[in-house]
Amino acid sequence: MSNRIERCFAELQAARKKALIPFITAGDPSPDWVVAMMHTLVEEGADLLELGVPFSDPTADGPVIQASSERAIDRGVGLSDVLDMVHEFRKRDDTTPVILMGYLNPIERFGYSEFTGAAADSGVDGLLLVDCPPEEMKVLRPMMDAAEIAPICLVAPTTTPDRRRMIARFAVGFVYYVSFKGITGADRLDAQSLLAPVSELRECTDLPLVVGFGIKDAENAASVAAHADGVVIGSALVSLLAEAKTEADTLDRIRAFVAPIRRAMDNTAQS
Repeated sequence: MSNRIERCFAELQAARKKALIPFITAGDPSPDWVVAMMHTLVEEGADLLELGVPFSDPTADGPVIQASSERAIDRGVGLSDVLDMVHEFRKRDDTTPVILMGYLNPIERFGYSEFTGAAADSGVDGLLLVDCPPEEMKVLRPMMDAAEIAPICLVAPTTTPDRRRMIARFAVGFVYYVSFKGITGADRLDAQSLLAPVSELRECTDLPLVVGFGIKDAENAASVAAHADGVVIGSALVSLLAEAKTEADTLDRIRAFVAPIRRAMDNTAQS
């Protein structure tokens, strides 16, 4: 199950490094540039990729990612197109884990069995469905298991201890801790406040723990990486890329944004 994810975190642990997991929306700034964007993210130090599936009615995404999704939808990007992007990415990169982040409705319309088969064929490693808790995955989960697609689960500051343990048992690949109550992109991150909840989560699972929401720059990422096994950074990157007018500009923006974050995280791990 999720061999790429497990192998990635094992290699990072052996190297005493933390996972850098950037998020981009599939289809923004242009559907034609997404695969090149994915490769450039990896070249600049990304360890896993989180690829957002455009959806019209998000519940956890803040205004930056919601607007990005709307732009991608306006360009005609749907779930099938996202899977095609992953398939194209896999022609050159068969090692970097790819996690799809999105909502249940597009998968229901696609068909559970059809989706899991197509996602596995494309090279998808994990699926994070914001609006689908473990209790609602009774039909989808066996199909994901058969396709070796990891269910990536969210734990929030408001999650009770009993539920935290249940989610930890359900999860595969890694557990994603939401750093604060609210939506993506909000400016409320306090890295020191993560110490207690991350420590409590470690008592529930041996899976790697990654933290997302509110991580905007190298300083944020390094401070969070001191407590977690990986960091997810999304809204700040998506906002930067929204202003790009050409593919070359987009890739230059990725390089300028990701490289210092990678350096800061590595320096923190070695200190």
